[in-house]
Amino acid sequence: MAINPEQFGAGLGDSVRRHRTGLVVGGLIGLFSGGLFGLVFGAGIGFMLDRWLKGSLRRFNPREAFFRATFSVMGKIAKADGRVTENEIQYARDVMARMNLDQNRREEAIGLFNDGKHENFDIADVLRPLSAMIRYNVPLKLMFVEIQLQAAMSDGSISPAELAVVRQVCQLLMMTEREVAALIARMQAQQAYGEHSFSGHQQGYAEPQLLKDAYGVLGVEESASDSEVKKAYRRLMSQHHPDKLVAKGLPAEMMQLAKEKTQEIQAAYDRVKNTRKAA
Repeated sequence: MAINPEQFGAGLGDSVRRHRTGLVVGGLIGLFSGGLFGLVFGAGIGFMLDRWLKGSLRRFNPREAFFRATFSVMGKIAKADGRVTENEIQYARDVMARMNLDQNRREEAIGLFNDGKHENFDIADVLRPLSAMIRYNVPLKLMFVEIQLQAAMSDGSISPAELAVVRQVCQLLMMTEREVAALIARMQAQQAYGEHSFSGHQQGYAEPQLLKDAYGVLGVEESASDSEVKKAYRRLMSQHHPDKLVAKGLPAEMMQLAKEKTQEIQAAYDRVKNTRKAA
């Protein structure tokens, strides 16, 4: 394969820029200890050490682990039933757009998504490190799985193959079957609530169906008491609070996704609360 000189030069320049600290420090140490030869040798060693250290720090950084797992697992789910649909691709693009990624970060996300589509990609490789870092961090686990469930539902429903991947994700994140079942039900209700809010008035079933969906978003039955409804609402709002999630390890770029979650929860709670007040 022919090498594009411009691309090679740009890539080399970017690599030197990112690892210039190691290059300079190593070069100076080499210069004082070995002259011109030491300068060249030390700069090379410093460059390699700087690249290795930064790579290691990224691998063991919860935010980086979350980012990498998000898009690679999303690719795995999209390919789970054999074909990546346009809706699934568009969902990934929408997530990237809502995260306001710069060009380099966007290209990284696309590369991770494509990696996940490979037949031999093992999600355990990205989820085991993430799971170790967020083992006791329930809100981050929920946020991660919610993003993946939305990816699975982006073409209208979850196929058995997609559901199998989602369950594997939850197992690797050490979530119980009860937690998984409750989360799937809540996410399905949330999707239905959004769809019915958009088209309900034209189809004539708006309020009864929307109210049912709203209870589902909160994860409670319609027979729940006012205190139970409020407790569920407060728990969900606390779990999805953007600032708290970022403090716990959510990539800062994903704050907008968390904000949207709290808006959806708030809208569902307001509908339930207002309906009960009017009764």
